[in-house]
Amino acid sequence: MRHRHLSTLTLALGIAVLLDVLRVWLPSVITLFGRAAETPAELLGAFALGWFLLALAAPALVRRTGAAPVGLVAAVVLAAARLALTAQPGGPAQLWLACAGLLAGLVWLAATAASVPRPVAGLALGMAGNAVGHALLGTEDLVWRGGVLAWSLSALLVPAFLAASVAVRRERADTSAAGPSPTGAGHGTTGRRIRVPGRRAWLLCGPALLLAGQVALAPALWSAAAGTGSPAFPGLARPGSGALPGALAVLLFLAAALFRAPARVARVLWPLVLLAGSVLFVTGHLVPAYLLTAAGLGGCLALTDTTGDGPAAADDAAGPGDDGRAGARRGRAAALGMLVFAVATVAYYAAYDLGYPNGWAPVATAVLVALVAATAPLRPAPTAPDPTAPGAAAPGPVLPTTVRVAALAALTALAGLAAVLHIPPAPARATAAPAAVRVAAYNIRMGFGLDGRLDLDALARELRGADIVLLSEVDRGWWLNGGHDTLALLARRLEMPYVFAPAADPVWGDAVLSRFPARSGQTRRLTAHGAPTGAQALGVTLDLGGRELPVVATHLQPPPGRDPVEQAREVAAFAGRYAAGRPLVLGGDLNTEPADPAFAEFTGAGLVDALAPARPLRTSPADDPRTQIDHVFVSPGLTATEVRAPRTEASDHLPVTLTVTLP
Repeated sequence: MRHRHLSTLTLALGIAVLLDVLRVWLPSVITLFGRAAETPAELLGAFALGWFLLALAAPALVRRTGAAPVGLVAAVVLAAARLALTAQPGGPAQLWLACAGLLAGLVWLAATAASVPRPVAGLALGMAGNAVGHALLGTEDLVWRGGVLAWSLSALLVPAFLAASVAVRRERADTSAAGPSPTGAGHGTTGRRIRVPGRRAWLLCGPALLLAGQVALAPALWSAAAGTGSPAFPGLARPGSGALPGALAVLLFLAAALFRAPARVARVLWPLVLLAGSVLFVTGHLVPAYLLTAAGLGGCLALTDTTGDGPAAADDAAGPGDDGRAGARRGRAAALGMLVFAVATVAYYAAYDLGYPNGWAPVATAVLVALVAATAPLRPAPTAPDPTAPGAAAPGPVLPTTVRVAALAALTALAGLAAVLHIPPAPARATAAPAAVRVAAYNIRMGFGLDGRLDLDALARELRGADIVLLSEVDRGWWLNGGHDTLALLARRLEMPYVFAPAADPVWGDAVLSRFPARSGQTRRLTAHGAPTGAQALGVTLDLGGRELPVVATHLQPPPGRDPVEQAREVAAFAGRYAAGRPLVLGGDLNTEPADPAFAEFTGAGLVDALAPARPLRTSPADDPRTQIDHVFVSPGLTATEVRAPRTEASDHLPVTLTVTLP
């Protein structure tokens, strides 16, 4: 990599580090600052947005102090926070470390924008590189893994980012020391005025990070999209590897971003492709959604890589140091783009508390990206400004074709390699009919414990030994939680295949894991009845050595201040039809207590409270259980014994476990 491309490399590494911090910060805000059903969505949103609003002051700081010193200090703080988070501190320390890393990352972006008017290649490589690393790690980031692997790879990534940042600062210092250009270029008073590009590209940085993390370059989404739509499981997901089509998403994204299509065709094609992908994501068509979004997003970024940003481009002429007006405008564009990222992310999450449709958030973000890209000027990419101009920005010229081809091929191949490294659990084999099965029902809070850490090993310890597991609040790539496929990660630890059904959105819902073969499945979306979060009932038929056992997993969502009696009635009716006279097990987080009307809907339908022998069996909150809202029901003729709710803080609920003796 020649020195003139050093800014591209530094930007790519910094984006990868910032995304690592964001994958911790997002769930920390939800699980540490906020608490489900307790923290008002408005307060949580204000806390999250406050950090991005604070970063709007960064461009002024950069203009007053200079991009190089501000950027270097911010890079050091970002790197330090990233390394500290690898220690998995949990609790308030994790929250504030992530906040410090986020703010430092936002300031670093503004400083980088002030001195890099050609960011598209660096942004694209950073986003794709982080996604590929996420896929190779099975969507369990280094910051959550710990151990030798996490520290070793972090010790390569973070110092590389810092070394590149220091090298860029030295290079710019040497350029400034060379003195003014003989022609006066860069002073804005004599000689040729040079238009400095970049504001549109930097404005799209935040929206692009959101669409990449939520849809286009989300390895967990690649995994969640696999195994769906088979004849026996229409609309349901079983274990399958999504890394190979995910590699195609990486290929499409980088090809569109790094190799420019004819401008007049591209400005129509790429925005339309991006919009189509975002709509398909909202409607649950995951594979075409992330493929189209990847291609459209990369193409829209490429459209912003032009000589100017319209009529105001003349104001971006290099003045006495491009860290002046032009740099400040790019810095403001970067800060505003990240504010769009925050607003869209908060709006998407708040819907689950406030009850409005949140599908518009990714679609609206895609519309913004499409508009900015489609209205970009149809002019060729610029050449480098006079490098002797004092403080002149390194333009980050287009990477040589060989470098672009090599980067595209390497990242695509590594994304495909993830399919080999993370093979899903093998399908369960039929066994002799057991006399009894061990059942567990657990609301896993997307894998995050009360300390705010993603600790799937702790969850697996509580579930190990169960034959059938009913899970609530299962996350298969929720960007709000860092984009992990919690279900696949947990299934690999337990060596159990699964069936998944979406509830709140295409990648958040309920699941059944079993050591017995799943022969068929069915899901029914429940009516909201005023509840802000969606719910469903998942029925799966298990083969117990020639005997069929239907199981139903659900997570009832009560309307504000009410008992979920209507949804309980729907689930009880669905379970009765699905069982069709066969023995049945039904369980999950029902958000109702034994004396409530919703609970009576199940017993009134002829089901037996399997946990009754151990009452009171309080399950929530995990650190001070006061309510009995997690339940298991069985059909008459099944006997429940060894009922327990072991104490653990691996989630905000306690698991319930029992042995069910078959007739």
